[in-house]
Amino acid sequence: MQTVVLENLSKTFSGGKKAVKDVSLSLEKGEVFGFLGPNGAGKTTTVKLLNGMLVPSEGRCSVMGYDPVRDPEKVHAVSGVLTEHARMYDNMTGLQNLIFYAQIFGISEEEGKKRAMVLLEKLELKEAAEQKLAAYSTGMRQRLSLARAMIHRPEVLFLDEPTSGLDPESAQNVNRLIREMAGEQGTTVFLCTHQLRYAQEICTRYGLIEEGRLLAQGTLEELREEVNPGAEILIRGENLPESTERNLHVKIQSEKEIPGIIRNIVEAGGDIYEVKIVRSSLEDIYFTLTTKGKEEET
Repeated sequence: MQTVVLENLSKTFSGGKKAVKDVSLSLEKGEVFGFLGPNGAGKTTTVKLLNGMLVPSEGRCSVMGYDPVRDPEKVHAVSGVLTEHARMYDNMTGLQNLIFYAQIFGISEEEGKKRAMVLLEKLELKEAAEQKLAAYSTGMRQRLSLARAMIHRPEVLFLDEPTSGLDPESAQNVNRLIREMAGEQGTTVFLCTHQLRYAQEICTRYGLIEEGRLLAQGTLEELREEVNPGAEILIRGENLPESTERNLHVKIQSEKEIPGIIRNIVEAGGDIYEVKIVRSSLEDIYFTLTTKGKEEET
């Protein structure tokens, strides 16, 4: 089932700045989709278009079949949003904030409290449940903001740098909760980040964007095949043929080539200590695409 759809989506601001340029993609139920690019690439603008905060200049988009321009209330009912500047109330406790936002979505106070306590425990905020938000650290606020976005169990969750400002243990808990929502509840997660290594750890599919233009999309394997097909093996040893170094790098198109390469080295008198397959990372793919784009412009 397609949960989020963008069709030739574009946004041009007054003054002529084109922040999103003809972007088309679709997400399926239960995906953790990484929308990746540097600051100013168009990620936040895209999320605002999907939530009805901005009106497209061209194209269209939908969330769970609802048009954000015509039906923003319906989109908000089925989606949760975490931004870096989520609004909550400093004079209320963490628990009170969550119950308040649950009630906005029509959830009873009793049910809201039950859901809130589960989320607070999973995000290691249970001990701070009765503390006023004004006493929360930046990392605690970030985790409470995530709980607020999840309190009504949305079908689509938009996350903007969800682990920003978190210590490694808290970030791990957040990631675990995101995977749980996608895997167990079938929530579609639309995750915006410029941290490509982080995205590679948690996302199941990716869209790479720069200056408003979608460079490529797909799973990591699909992107590797499209941008950097094949792989490389790193062979560490001594007396390696065609190399005066202790490391030999060999390009391959298939893993089936490896036994033959190793056999030839051994038969030629080489001593092999380690063989490792090296595949393109998301960073490698992104920089390959951006470099290619710049070369085509010149």
